[in-house]
Amino acid sequence: MEEYVLRTYGLSKKFGNKIAVNNVNLNIRKGDIYGFIGPNGAGKTTAMKVILGLMHPTAGEVELFGKINNSGAQKRVGSLIESPGLYTACTAYENMKRFSIICGGTEADIQFYLRMVGLEEVGNKKVGAFSLGMKQRLGIAVALLGNPEFLILDEPVNGLDPMGMKDVRDIIQFMNKEKGTTFFISSHLLGELEKIATVYGIINCGLLVEEITSQELEKRCASSVKVKCSERDKAIDILKMNFGLENIPADDNYLYIPADPAVSSRINEILVKSGISVSELGVQKVRYEDYFLNRMGSLNVGMGVGQYA
Repeated sequence: MEEYVLRTYGLSKKFGNKIAVNNVNLNIRKGDIYGFIGPNGAGKTTAMKVILGLMHPTAGEVELFGKINNSGAQKRVGSLIESPGLYTACTAYENMKRFSIICGGTEADIQFYLRMVGLEEVGNKKVGAFSLGMKQRLGIAVALLGNPEFLILDEPVNGLDPMGMKDVRDIIQFMNKEKGTTFFISSHLLGELEKIATVYGIINCGLLVEEITSQELEKRCASSVKVKCSERDKAIDILKMNFGLENIPADDNYLYIPADPAVSSRINEILVKSGISVSELGVQKVRYEDYFLNRMGSLNVGMGVGQYA
């Protein structure tokens, strides 16, 4: 039986007559790195704040670790929402020490997480003089105090340079593999989530468009053979029969046969022998970006749905 860390049921948040989060049902299993992907203003941050109890929902319920509206479960959750709230006049160590009083964490934990995020040797440098990347890494270290089982990170790589992005990715993957930490990560940068996410939740205009595993996404975006030919309906029937396919996607110009590109010559041979002329034949691979844009573009942006972060 699957164990869920987070589930939401009809979660909604309104600001006046504008809907920021609209009837969202999230399903995050233990061990997932769940990528919450959507454009700026899609409702990602608002949904996370409601889940963390920083905002009251207009409607719906939040289930954490199998229990509805369980305030005690918050102790098992770490978070970094928007920019980290740090003591800028203190050092990295002093920040960790202060937050450990609130969040829990031993001296050994403080040293371990500072070392893990690469801040164990910054000495007496005050956080106010840190780069954005250093502040973000310290914010993650603070969120890890108390050894939470579930970590919610809102745009953790936003504004970072490529090296900073890699540092954050490495931290997430280490904690997931070595500590078993479950992650819920929002981003509008698909290229970054693509490197680490095991599950995606696509959100736009406050609506959850789809939840899809990385394996299923890979299948849907796999290479296919693109064919332009005469007698399209006849060609579809012939190819279904020869390749044991239930469905062959098509548009006004092309058939997209879900088969290894290596069989392109066989497809051409079968069609030609059946009296169907082939005018174009090639390989088509759907990019992840195109898939996500297509799914998000399928929404009607109207209906009073507001553009909130």
